Amino acid sequence: MPSFSQLKLSANINKALVLNNIITPTPIQEKVIPLILEGEDIMAKAQTGTGKSASFVLPILELLQQRKAKDDYKKSRIRVLVLTPTRELTLQISQTFETFSTYLSQKVKVVSFIGGEGIGQQLYDVQQGCDIVVATSGRLLDIFSKKQMNLSHLEFLVLDEADKMLDLGFAEELDAILQEIPKERQNLLFSATYPEKVLNIASRITPHPVNVSIEGEEETVDKIKQRVILVNNENRSPLLRHLIKEEKLGQTLVFMANKRATDNIAMKFKKHGLNAQSFHGDLDQEERNITLQAFKDKKINILFTTDLVSRGLDIDDISCVINFDLPRSPTDYIHRIGRTARAGKSGLAISFIDYESEAHFTLIEKRSNITLKRETIESFELSAEVRKKEKGPAPVKGKKKSKKDKLREKETAKNN
Repeated sequence: MPSFSQLKLSANINKALVLNNIITPTPIQEKVIPLILEGEDIMAKAQTGTGKSASFVLPILELLQQRKAKDDYKKSRIRVLVLTPTRELTLQISQTFETFSTYLSQKVKVVSFIGGEGIGQQLYDVQQGCDIVVATSGRLLDIFSKKQMNLSHLEFLVLDEADKMLDLGFAEELDAILQEIPKERQNLLFSATYPEKVLNIASRITPHPVNVSIEGEEETVDKIKQRVILVNNENRSPLLRHLIKEEKLGQTLVFMANKRATDNIAMKFKKHGLNAQSFHGDLDQEERNITLQAFKDKKINILFTTDLVSRGLDIDDISCVINFDLPRSPTDYIHRIGRTARAGKSGLAISFIDYESEAHFTLIEKRSNITLKRETIESFELSAEVRKKEKGPAPVKGKKKSKKDKLREKETAKNN
């Protein structure tokens, strides 16, 4: 396997990589970095945790460093626009740019555009001169509306987690963004899956990309032990407390169906003396930053969250993922459990199901090409199967008046 220097990255970038204990490129980095350096448009299929952020950050920094030596690059102008689905991923990618540009002779300035923070400060930061903007699409459009940002010198457009962005309505915002940027640019798209709607978006952004995916890349991680526990809905909370205590689960990420349930259960767990917190999109940005950092620093051991954390975010040492509520799709299941067993470590994923959710989980198994044994925990066994809803009697033909009959009766009543 080649080193980063063999991928034609400069000594200054390699120095930052070594300092961060990154020695060998991942498969996606090995394939993508040379293509970006050659100026190719990329459409890459890459799961979270494969090192895809660095696969575009590193070559972009390399090219910026080379071009900044030229006269027309002396003044800072926005050359790079990276779009992401969440505030947290935006901040994480911005930090990745900052980390790997530490030793560059030609300094680069990075600005993040996210909701939940003052738009005035973000506008000011851009107007002071910057090279790279990393943004959520909604806040970027807010900035556009102020007519105080110039993107006419843009050279790179990156879409990270493109499939997730579509779920958040990005397709409707894309045209407005494309109108604001030059037609001649290098386009880099990264997505975990490429359903038809992602392919449609890709065709609007770049007509002839190089497709990159890792041969033999598995949808599920071999190092994740997956378990399915049968339990009544009302017993999920006490069962989870039992598992955390008896099985010493360590850093645990618990996925919930909605924000309100996330807050409620976190409060109950704290009352039981557990170090728990909730994390979701209704928290203000400062709360989100503090909570996420506290979980990364292991000051919080149990984090109850919506799918906000299932994509893109790098959190090391999550030992267990709990599907308290099942995800909507098999793809979301893969992303959720992929939060554990990162950086070559092993991990555990547990899903709670009952009779009503059994069929949905069977579909997840089928689409994910897995079959998992159902288990029960003593004192938390699933009660007898709930009765299936009985169908009402079939309608008797001719008993119910038709719309025509009702209209005729109305007309007759009027005339009389």
